[in-house]
Amino acid sequence: MDFAFKEGTIPLLVSMPHVGTDIPDDIAARLAPCALERADTDWHLRELYGFLDEMGASTISARWSRYVIDLNRPPEDTNLYPGLSTTGLCPVDTFGSEALYREGDNPDQQEVQQRLVRYWQPYHDQLRAELERMLAIHGRVVLWDAHSIASVVPRFFEGRLPDLNFGTAQGTTCDAQLEAAVVAVARAQGEFTVAVNGRFKGGHITRHYGQPQANVHAIQLEMCQCLYMDEAAPFAYRPEHAAKVQPLLRKLLESAVDWVRA
Repeated sequence: MDFAFKEGTIPLLVSMPHVGTDIPDDIAARLAPCALERADTDWHLRELYGFLDEMGASTISARWSRYVIDLNRPPEDTNLYPGLSTTGLCPVDTFGSEALYREGDNPDQQEVQQRLVRYWQPYHDQLRAELERMLAIHGRVVLWDAHSIASVVPRFFEGRLPDLNFGTAQGTTCDAQLEAAVVAVARAQGEFTVAVNGRFKGGHITRHYGQPQANVHAIQLEMCQCLYMDEAAPFAYRPEHAAKVQPLLRKLLESAVDWVRA
């Protein structure tokens, strides 16, 4: 299976497109040693969001590493942040600007298209199908795109990233009242810093599927990995840290579900 999927009972679908770590053997054989560390993975999000089954949420999460193909990039591989550095549909370098492939082994356009069909499309087909199923039952739904990143990545931003970074593409991917409700919960606590539509405004999944006029309300949350894990290899999960942020994550999602049900 190219992804893990579980059908839920409430109007919430949580997508985790960057948790995958598998790399097909034919691709792995061409990668530079740094790639096999998989440093840019959204490590341990399944564990961090381990309360989703209890909530009754639908979930979809990637099997394949983002080094194979990035499920949160548009199929035409346009830059979601014009003028700013980013990685592509089939990345050729790491967040640290290290070459992913051995010299001369980067994928060509034909291979990129093959990967698009083989690895990208199945995830999006399932995501779309689940949103349509949920809409038929509930009338309106929340799509929560869950991400994490190292707190300091000079390539993408200066200094340290805020702890919780919400993206709604400047308020276009969900109703303004839903965004306000979720952000109010985030700001009500005093331990974690919060940004809204800052450096991360939402990737392809949030921007493409978030259509509030069609009752699909999408929010991306990019959170600092230091809140729940070690940011250096071997990227260990830290349950004692995770336990401090998990209640807030659950409150954020519950506030979103309460809004779409109201």
